[in-house]
Amino acid sequence: MGTVEQLFIAPESGEPMVEQRSVDVIEGGLVGDRYLHGAGYYSPYDVCEVTLLEAEAIETIHDEFEIALRDGRHRRNVVTRGVDLHDLIESTVRIGTAELRGTRPRPPCAHVEEVAGEDDVARALGDGRGGICAQVVEPGTVTVGDSIEVVNDDPRTVGETIAKRLGSVDDQSE
Repeated sequence: MGTVEQLFIAPESGEPMVEQRSVDVIEGGLVGDRYLHGAGYYSPYDVCEVTLLEAEAIETIHDEFEIALRDGRHRRNVVTRGVDLHDLIESTVRIGTAELRGTRPRPPCAHVEEVAGEDDVARALGDGRGGICAQVVEPGTVTVGDSIEVVNDDPRTVGETIAKRLGSVDDQSE
């Protein structure tokens, strides 16, 4: 479905994101990340255990705003490629040996711009380009290059699939 292109953690609030080759995912978030131990800027008010962002969004931001965010100044943990993250909200996905459940969009804030040290970062991450939040369902390890696979679709998709299947059963009985 998609793959992991980059991984980042930040040990403390306001510190630069540190790129990782692999991260351990445990209940509550990523080992070594500020939000796992309650040191994130928005702790405890608006916590995302894990944040995901599309590499394609980073490229669009570079093209449209001339802002380079591949160094982690986007303040997100997992950079993906080849998957529409908004389609994963309320779905459970396996990434590496970990399972995550998409919970909600992750819009940008003024703090991301302050930490990035560049004007317009928050605006550039707007319009649905800010990624999503995810909750840890099953601990494991995520490594750059791991595939992203849906384990359980969101309830809406499951309902549509069942309705289609029931519709085809009704069509066959006529």
